[in-house]
Amino acid sequence: MQIIKSITAKHIFNKYPDLRKQLWGGQFWSDGGYIGTVGDGVTSDIIKDYVEKQGTKEEKEGYSQMKLLDFK
Repeated sequence: MQIIKSITAKHIFNKYPDLRKQLWGGQFWSDGGYIGTVGDGVTSDIIKDYVEKQGTKEEKEGYSQMKLLDFK
């Protein structure tokens, strides 16, 4: 997980260098992560629910969701 986060952050900061200035502490990813697969009692709805419950109300209001397609 950490390798994926590190590589994607480097690529994004290289393509959008001003983005680092807009982020608190210059970090693209927060600490922690979740890796899971659908199956064996875990559904896509469970994973979606987990992701949607991350962050505080203030954090959610302060940031709009970015999509991978925004990084063409």
